[in-house]
Amino acid sequence: MRTPPPHLPKRDPKEKAEILLRAALSKKALNPVLIRLEGLTSIADYFLLVSARSGKQVKAVAEAVLMDGKKHRIERLSSEGVHDGNWALLDYGDVVVHIFHTPVREFYDLEGLWPEAPREVFPPDLAAEIEAAARLVEDDSEWEEF
Repeated sequence: MRTPPPHLPKRDPKEKAEILLRAALSKKALNPVLIRLEGLTSIADYFLLVSARSGKQVKAVAEAVLMDGKKHRIERLSSEGVHDGNWALLDYGDVVVHIFHTPVREFYDLEGLWPEAPREVFPPDLAAEIEAAARLVEDDSEWEEF
């Protein structure tokens, strides 16, 4: 795991992933999975995967994650695909956030590439936010803003 520059707070990677997930949920991201890759690869300690129902929503979720990451002073190394609308990848060093349009997530099946990697359980307050976001999806009028 990389050490952040001295001007940035040192955060546990799982805590960082949960902060970024809350940002994604603020734009109604769906089906979050946090895969612990620590010890399995040098790419990152965690992959955070979320789905979006449209290309516009992929962009909105990615922009919310980028803004909250900056607000919480989480150093981002790079980002790809934010404006393309199918798959955005936000690299925060020890946490890589993947935001997929649902059919693209199903096609690439990153979860299937790491079957041996543990899936993290979210704390109760975050699990409640995930459930609330999923319930909002049932009302299609919620998506007019995207």
